[in-house]
Amino acid sequence: MAATKEARKILTLHPGGKQGVRIDRAKYDEMKRAILKVVGRGKQGVAFADLSRLVKPHLSKPVYGGASVSWYCVTVKLDLEARGVLERVPKASPQRVRRT
Repeated sequence: MAATKEARKILTLHPGGKQGVRIDRAKYDEMKRAILKVVGRGKQGVAFADLSRLVKPHLSKPVYGGASVSWYCVTVKLDLEARGVLERVPKASPQRVRRT
């Protein structure tokens, strides 16, 4: 049973080379889809501070239940940065992200 449970997890990456975390694959996949829906390829991108609020309407309550949507949002955002799917808008303060 432990092997099955472990198989449903993904080890995330971190853009700064830090160690990632293991999270539930279903939550990762759903958060990734939600982030990619709300973050465009435009020059300005999306303010990081608004990201959690923007993804919430695209998430199913059964998958997240009482879990911290913000924590999953940050974790998946960092993973997508490390994989080259998202990037931080250079010289933007406060932080903004966009698709690559």
